[in-house]
Amino acid sequence: MRITHGIAPVVSQPSAVTIGNFDGVHLGHRAMLRRLVDAASQRGLVPCAVTFEPHPREFFAPDNAPARLSSLREKLQMLGECGIAQVHICAFNQTFSQLAAETFIERILVTGLQARFLLIGDDFRFGARRTGDFALLQARGAQAGFEVAAMHSMTLDALRISSTAVREALAAGDLDRAGRLLGRPYSISGRVVGGDKLGRDIGFPTANIQLKHNRPPLTGIFVVQVRGLADTPLPGVASLGVRPTVKENGRPVLEVHLLDFDRSIYGHHVCVDFLARLRDEEKYPDLPALVTQIGHDVNQARQYFLNHSEPLRAAKHND
Repeated sequence: MRITHGIAPVVSQPSAVTIGNFDGVHLGHRAMLRRLVDAASQRGLVPCAVTFEPHPREFFAPDNAPARLSSLREKLQMLGECGIAQVHICAFNQTFSQLAAETFIERILVTGLQARFLLIGDDFRFGARRTGDFALLQARGAQAGFEVAAMHSMTLDALRISSTAVREALAAGDLDRAGRLLGRPYSISGRVVGGDKLGRDIGFPTANIQLKHNRPPLTGIFVVQVRGLADTPLPGVASLGVRPTVKENGRPVLEVHLLDFDRSIYGHHVCVDFLARLRDEEKYPDLPALVTQIGHDVNQARQYFLNHSEPLRAAKHND
């Protein structure tokens, strides 16, 4: 995959383009990407996605921005798996936020990416003050020589599939619904980094997974599987939260205890699939009480894997 940046990208071949945040790359995104890749193949074009970093709402209202479903690295990995050959990343900053819709079309789509086909969502708006829309793109496309098509939103059980719907399902602890909206188990990937070694000291060693953002979309104790360490996923139990028993005002931490596993994995990049939610994160009166509860969590995780001999292993992104 080729990755470009800036307001004026330079490419050598004409492209078929779609535009969006693609947070989580859910089923709706994937349907659009399939249609784009098919259109590109039919027209001899390079399938290209334009996305933004950071999320525009993180720029305009950082304190109220939604929790990220995927890091930039995860998003790029999933876009590539969907057949996208080029991704153009627009740095969403003050300069970009003031870019007129017409300038966006001319500098990024027409000149920079040599767009010949453009596929957008039915509610897509762009440019300063969100003045750009489908009608403007159609008019400019007729002049500049690119086709424009819109794709309607997909629904699941009469609910529009969206990143917001996925976030709501995760926040409610409904991993099954989130997985149906995503078409895969929800996952977080990151590098295994050093921690305070408390897990090893109390008999439950954990892998501390580096989080790219401080506001994960879900918290609690979970049954998980971990990819990236062996040919098949490894079973485990994970805590995602601020660890109130051992920290005051702590930052979110993702810790995974792998079942029947004893090997140093510092520095490895892994992907954690969230399969089932066991409980909320709680504050215990002392470490012995915490250790007892962790033992219960591990037993529940073992029972889960006994009852689910084939965990959800179809997702292959982010390895």
